Amino acid sequence: MREHEVRVHRSDEEFPRSQELAWKLAELATDDVAVDDDVAEMVVNRLLDNAAVSAASLLRPPVVSARSQALDHPASRGGEGARVVGTTQNSSPEWAAWANGVAVRELDFHDTFLAADYSHPGDNVPALLAVAQHLGCDGERLLRGIVTAYEVQVDLVRAISLHRHKIDHVAHLGPSVAAGLGTMLELPTEVVHQAIGQALHTTTATRQSRKGAISTWKAHAPALAGKLAVEAVDRAMRGQTSPAPIYEGEDGVIAWLLDGPDAVYRVPLPERGEPRRAILDTYTKEHSAEYQAQAVIDLARRLHREHPELRDPANVESIVLRTSHHTHVVIGSGANDPQKYDPAASRETLDHSVPYIFAVALQDGGWHHVHSYAPARAARPDTVALWRSVSTVEDPEWTERYHSTDPARKAFGARVEARLRDGSTVVDEIAVADAHPLGAHPFTRAQYEAKLATLAAGVLPDEEVARFTALARELPGLTPAQVRELQVVAPPELLETVPLPSGLF
Repeated sequence: MREHEVRVHRSDEEFPRSQELAWKLAELATDDVAVDDDVAEMVVNRLLDNAAVSAASLLRPPVVSARSQALDHPASRGGEGARVVGTTQNSSPEWAAWANGVAVRELDFHDTFLAADYSHPGDNVPALLAVAQHLGCDGERLLRGIVTAYEVQVDLVRAISLHRHKIDHVAHLGPSVAAGLGTMLELPTEVVHQAIGQALHTTTATRQSRKGAISTWKAHAPALAGKLAVEAVDRAMRGQTSPAPIYEGEDGVIAWLLDGPDAVYRVPLPERGEPRRAILDTYTKEHSAEYQAQAVIDLARRLHREHPELRDPANVESIVLRTSHHTHVVIGSGANDPQKYDPAASRETLDHSVPYIFAVALQDGGWHHVHSYAPARAARPDTVALWRSVSTVEDPEWTERYHSTDPARKAFGARVEARLRDGSTVVDEIAVADAHPLGAHPFTRAQYEAKLATLAAGVLPDEEVARFTALARELPGLTPAQVRELQVVAPPELLETVPLPSGLF
């Protein structure tokens, strides 16, 4: 890997296009590099992961709404269209990217990478798959595109913090989707450069979507970034140009949205010809909650077994979770969001409330993607009392571990300090989630396939789960016709139990 220095340049400075970050990302996308076998295996795992969470979300209102919009946009003239998740119907690829992206993101239950910023790199896949289906790409080209998209997003997340300036993390997703499409479609570097610039320019938005009373838009935000990136690639292929230099310009993203005119970032990028392996640094979720709550859930279920006295709020004076700055201010009491302690809060808000998550997991000894968020569960008086005894504080050691580049030290956990009313204390900690590669029970192919089978239960027939699983396993060798079948299909009568809403289209 090499570090590419990124800073703001005045308009009157000599700054060759070849030194722009967007150009470097485009060169990455157009460098023909073989995919390592373990990387290809992980891409298959993430296809299974996305299918699992999509199946579980098919009847949820945001997914139904997005599906109805996509189905109102039939396939465009340039190809055969792309499969809308849960159905056998095709729509225009950008609208399939939209609908399928919402389904992947709705339950906050797929993969993650955390560093200077946040990301869910699996959000790249719906857009790339939609375009692959539309244009008849084979499995090998789709695989290469996904590998590039993961590489670009992870490399940006390692170096450039968006959340510090209250910019939503999908601003790294637009460029990564555009880059992945560039690889998959074997586009010229010039075209990919223009597409990346447009994708970044159109996907910057504030983090209010993840603050306070969190709305259903949270699931739509990455889907929109994927849709806009598809459209940016289309425009670039038609010869249209983009604002440049989009990152480094005097009125560009860094100067006015991020660290300002004096900022310097060092973005790690693969050398020419170097294998793209960033996907191996990402990790999925065993539990349907924000990633920084994964280890906390595992800690809570251990305490459920070992210290049952903590389940009863009558015994508890206070519970403090000592954790990283990010966890404290995003999903902890450091966010200063009263909604994080509100029993009537939305599901989207509760899955960003680590005090709520810890209290429920402590009482129940586990976590469920539906039952743990049920309104009656959130309003249970003993849960509310325990929940409101939980707070977070930033611990510098956990913050340092969060940002560590040493995989053996990097951690997203917490130390719990519980004080009981009898004067005794319970202290325990966990560094990484059980499902993390360094955790107690790391996810392997068997766990990904089990996750799909579990989340698809009652939604997809067993034979459909088996069909999709077998197809995904063979990704590198899939024909274009098989790629077009690479989407889960639910029984029509199940989807018809929820009427499609109407709108403008």
